[in-house]
Amino acid sequence: MVDLNRRHLLAGLGASVALPSTFPWAEPASAASSDVAERLAALERAGKLPGLHALLVSQRGKLVFEHYGQGEDQGWDRQLGHVVFGPDVLHDLRSVSKSIVGLAYGIALAEGKVPSPDAKLYAQFPEYADLAVQPGRDKITIHHVLSMTLGFEWDELTIPYGDPRNSEIAMEAAPDRYRFILERPIVGEPGVKWTYCGGATALLGRLIAKGTGEALPAYCRRMLFDPLGFGPSDWSVGRDSEPRAASGARLLPRDLVKIGQLMLANGNWNGKPVVPADWVKRVTTPVVQTRVGRDYGYQWYMGDFATAQPLHWFGGVGWGGQYLYVIPARDLAFVIHCGNYGRSGQEQAAVLIALLNDVVLPGFAA
Repeated sequence: MVDLNRRHLLAGLGASVALPSTFPWAEPASAASSDVAERLAALERAGKLPGLHALLVSQRGKLVFEHYGQGEDQGWDRQLGHVVFGPDVLHDLRSVSKSIVGLAYGIALAEGKVPSPDAKLYAQFPEYADLAVQPGRDKITIHHVLSMTLGFEWDELTIPYGDPRNSEIAMEAAPDRYRFILERPIVGEPGVKWTYCGGATALLGRLIAKGTGEALPAYCRRMLFDPLGFGPSDWSVGRDSEPRAASGARLLPRDLVKIGQLMLANGNWNGKPVVPADWVKRVTTPVVQTRVGRDYGYQWYMGDFATAQPLHWFGGVGWGGQYLYVIPARDLAFVIHCGNYGRSGQEQAAVLIALLNDVVLPGFAA
């Protein structure tokens, strides 16, 4: 049985127009899938899956299970009311957006459009030269941005997102979000401690835009989403019209599963490279520990499920119960979407744990 023992306190440029998303199905439907559906229904009857909007599982390159619910939903800054979910309904990724941005950065890096991880951060922002001369800032590199080890004062985890003192909310309210991030006080040595920081992802998104000449959503669409055959997508923007890189993406659930399959295939899709294989390895290689049993790479989490034989995983996590998890030993990826934005991190994690223990892990062996 998995015991994650953690709190998930993590958490437009217009909807993109694209062809409907497709995904190969495993045929015929197996008895195992029927068993999985029964397990899921039992959890729902027991009231253990509040707010569940979707569960999708892909294995060995094919979609093997898909379930949709209905309920209240919300976008980044608006209520969406009661929504009946399905394959053609977009869902917020919240902070799973960070993992998408991490991949986009690697694509741009391979094109020579963005600075390497060892490049100095402030050298990439000459428009903020007044900040660059402040003591200690010359030590900060892009590696520290990618791994959220900047050493900045930043708090998204202990101050609720509804509180204007929350660092991400304060960033959204700032007249210049990038100055707001770059002028944060330095409270620790860069590279030593992980501090959850949506501002780091915002900087990555800005570097992609500066280097490629395209807005982040447009670049992701052209270089990542379209090669995978994504359907429509959206990416919310702030009042300054800048995309919310850290938490603003909205995708079809099937398309988020494709990201998991892409990672399992070392960045290849239908035999063609989309994300460089060395970057896939790099983003999923531990850089810093976030807590006992969980590490962080470049915008991706990783760890081991405490099963009889530890199972390694990596993935993205978003507020409200958004998850993309990849389990290489089982050639499996799964997506969970929930609408639990008003529930505690512990309550959100309880849904994930229930689905892992009773549905995903027992239902889909290697």
